Amino acid sequence: MLLRRLASTSAWTLPPTIRQLLSSGHDSASKVQLCGWIKSVRRQKNVTFAVISDGSCPTGLQAVLSNTVSSQLKGLTNGASVRVSGSLVNSRGTGQTKELRVDSIDVLGECNPETYPIQKQTLSVDYLRDHAHLRARTDANASILRLRDSLTKVMQRFYERHDFCYVHTPILTSSDCEGAGETFRVTPSSTVPSHVPDLPDPSDTPSSEFFSKPAYLTVSSQLHLEALASSLSRRSQTNRHLAEFWMLEAEWTWTREINDVCQLVEACLKDALVLGIDEQERRRLRGLEDAASSKPWVRLTYTEAISELEKYAASAGLKASTFQFQPRWGHALQSEHERWLSEVLVKGPVFVTDYPSSLKPFYMRMNDDRQVSGSLREERLDALRSRMSALGMNTEGEEYKWYLDLRRFGSAPHGGFGLGFERLVSWVSGIENVRECVAMPRWARRMLL
Repeated sequence: MLLRRLASTSAWTLPPTIRQLLSSGHDSASKVQLCGWIKSVRRQKNVTFAVISDGSCPTGLQAVLSNTVSSQLKGLTNGASVRVSGSLVNSRGTGQTKELRVDSIDVLGECNPETYPIQKQTLSVDYLRDHAHLRARTDANASILRLRDSLTKVMQRFYERHDFCYVHTPILTSSDCEGAGETFRVTPSSTVPSHVPDLPDPSDTPSSEFFSKPAYLTVSSQLHLEALASSLSRRSQTNRHLAEFWMLEAEWTWTREINDVCQLVEACLKDALVLGIDEQERRRLRGLEDAASSKPWVRLTYTEAISELEKYAASAGLKASTFQFQPRWGHALQSEHERWLSEVLVKGPVFVTDYPSSLKPFYMRMNDDRQVSGSLREERLDALRSRMSALGMNTEGEEYKWYLDLRRFGSAPHGGFGLGFERLVSWVSGIENVRECVAMPRWARRMLL
């Protein structure tokens, strides 16, 4: 077990954070590259000092720039996001043990010091609450987030050491536990949404309740935990959906390539396969052994995927069992298409990237070389506003002002992904129906507890 915990099938790692650089004992004058936001700038006659923070530690890192290269100093303001390369050396001044002697610096996201809400002055709690999307850039709020992370890890290790089993209890419930259980009632926006498929039983007439009974947001997991301790959100009637499910969602700044996000997902899931289940179980479940190997997972563009699907559909002929939904460029991939790509064409996990912009949400980045969207977020303010306006979204109102502010003040390239936890459990366990991959499954017209 210990060897399994120490093992990792992927040598790929993320670039080091400032905390890692300062704590790793780098040799003096070693070359490093880092990204972060400027916390303060102090200009002297021959040099400029800039404190850069990436949120990984309280102190940040002092960067020292020569004033002889004026082009490097342009755009260096509080809140701007930058990518810096240079030598990590022992600091000559007081207040820090290490500093970065800068060779080059690129401003990735400018920040107007006149309108930037997080100024270098005392900011009231109420003011920061009104600017919650930016307050994590303050030292106090950033330290609270790190404390929450630290406490979560400590508590997780404690219960693991005492052989507790971590379970996912329902968020929706039909029962009350500690009073106030009926404060937040869950009701459908309409009786039968137009996008919902017909129910399998024609006699099952829709009611005003999504679960055919009143449902509420839970205020306590106690009742469901008791049930589990004694023995150990979409509306759909298929075995692929639950009305309540858990998601692993990750967001990563400083990435500029779709392949970076793919590598992050691949490394995460390969570690889950190695550390989450034993070798004998991986061998029993066909495909997991290969998926956990060091061999990179296949990447296909959307256009390549559609081409392969169309070729298969054309070659299969009328007598063969082909797809229920014919693959066509510009249309979404159906479940049968995804399964064929993975199980027949690739015979393993596969990434499909570069979808057409018409199939992607407004926040996905438009590729520079063609009109398609990737799995990166749009960090360019003008491009984001243009995309939102094209979709009829109000870019001047309050609803999205906070989201656009993230691009106005120190915008940084970033990407992310979401992973359905029950889908992951289904894949790893070999259990096809996700309703068996969660402790208390509930779906349309079905919530027993």
